[in-house]
Amino acid sequence: MSVFASPTSWIESDAVDQCHQVAALDGMIHVAAMPDLHPGKGAPIGAAMSSTVLYPLLVGSDIGCGIAVFPITLHRPQPEKLAARFPDLDHTIDPDDPAWTVLDGDIPAGHTEGLGTVGRGNHFVELARIETVFDPDHAARLGLAAGDLVLIVHSGSRGLGEQILRAHTEVHGAGPAADPAAYLAAHDDAVRWGSLNRRLMAARVAHALGAEPTEPIVDQCHNLVEVHDGVYLHRKGAAPGDGRDVLIAGTRGTPSYLVAAHAGPDANHSVAHGAGRKMSRADALRRGRAKHTVEELRRTPVGSVVVCGDRQLLFEEAPTAYKRIERVIDDLVDHRLATPIATTVPLVTYKTPDQGPGPGRDRRDQRRRRGRS
Repeated sequence: MSVFASPTSWIESDAVDQCHQVAALDGMIHVAAMPDLHPGKGAPIGAAMSSTVLYPLLVGSDIGCGIAVFPITLHRPQPEKLAARFPDLDHTIDPDDPAWTVLDGDIPAGHTEGLGTVGRGNHFVELARIETVFDPDHAARLGLAAGDLVLIVHSGSRGLGEQILRAHTEVHGAGPAADPAAYLAAHDDAVRWGSLNRRLMAARVAHALGAEPTEPIVDQCHNLVEVHDGVYLHRKGAAPGDGRDVLIAGTRGTPSYLVAAHAGPDANHSVAHGAGRKMSRADALRRGRAKHTVEELRRTPVGSVVVCGDRQLLFEEAPTAYKRIERVIDDLVDHRLATPIATTVPLVTYKTPDQGPGPGRDRRDQRRRRGRS
């Protein structure tokens, strides 16, 4: 097992313990822990794990979750006005929505439930501006320069991935896949579904903001398993680092980093996928309510606007609940896993539809109004 973080980087002991537990599984070859490592359900988040045995639990339920970056052209963007124009990404895309033009071929697995929606947790759609450019030549090859605008979309396979993992765990629990080929076939559908979902959401937002949809310049999945050098390489909150460009997400109140990843076999060809949580959701909720009001959290330290009608989620996903993204990037650079290309700074971060002010509008109230249980 290897941890790619400096001695001064804070990593929970529970997360390291989970890595050791994974390292003891039958067939496990190597566990590479990224600097954004933190505890997850059944497996650490921020780890890449190579094994001769395929373990679906090491990928988790959100198969295909990833981050895509789409250029967008807007004239004189004003965050407050643009925030009010974001579409409701809690509701499945309408059959006549113009965003469907990005669909090329069939919908993976024929699964339409939740298509074009962002989901909960740390998922988001963000309008951001390219700020600092570290490598102008590389940025230019991506069609980017300082001041340009991009849409960043972080989401996955929604209910499809959950169905795939549930079908496995109901029979095999945390054990290996009895039929790896069958699991991989379903898994690959979920990975393609997640990518389509990101494209549809970017197109929905582009149309709503009066812009034309574009192709992604980056779209990397960080929850998946692939056959690499003849073994199963599981990634749970770890992005592919073998020569690809990756957007490593900060928080809604800090920059994110676009990097050129060049991680080798000692890091299981992987890099971090984000800042990584430093507080549990319960701790973030408790501490946040003691320090901040809801309105304070709707405007971030960088001046951006947060669209989130779920008050509890506002606290759970506050910037203070995460590690410093600069420390994560420094660790990747120090371990020669990645080279920064540019930073993005949020203008509008969308989490859920804004239901407006009013008492008692927590997550349970919103779900009841939307007919969810």
